[in-house]
Amino acid sequence: MQKKNEDKSGQDLLPSKTQRKQKMHALQNVGENLVRLDLKRLSELGLPEALADAIREAKQMHKHEARRRQMQFIGKLMRNVDVAPILEKFDVWTGVTLQHTAWLHLLEQWRNRLLVDNQALAELGRKYPTADLQHLRVLIRNSHNEKLANKPPRSFRALFHELQAVIPEGHEIDEDIDKK
Repeated sequence: MQKKNEDKSGQDLLPSKTQRKQKMHALQNVGENLVRLDLKRLSELGLPEALADAIREAKQMHKHEARRRQMQFIGKLMRNVDVAPILEKFDVWTGVTLQHTAWLHLLEQWRNRLLVDNQALAELGRKYPTADLQHLRVLIRNSHNEKLANKPPRSFRALFHELQAVIPEGHEIDEDIDKK
């Protein structure tokens, strides 16, 4: 038997009711995040006037049921707005970007290479001439000693922080990944 939202070939024409509700709840959650923003950041998003007004009204509501209805209204208004730029802006504000994550992975890879490979320190010195190689060498040695003595990894963490200072975040990540 054929379902209502499928054509003769069995492909879905319309999303199911569950999919529509999940999408509406996701939009409402984005709306709740918008209500938590201060007015300055809210103005940076360039939202439509009706949505911006609804968000400002929701900020003033304190009764649970009134706020819930207003949040549903904001979710309804969000259906006509492209949410992707808003989510990107949230990621920028929270500091969670793909580039930042890749940079942290790069730092971890350098730290691991420095602890395993003796030639990695010389290579790091060539790539980043501002690096204090003597201080890095001390941190590497102390990290090895801490691991052997089952002490807390204080130098291991300090090595990571030193690499953060040496390797800039905007650096080309592709050229440094895994040259083991």
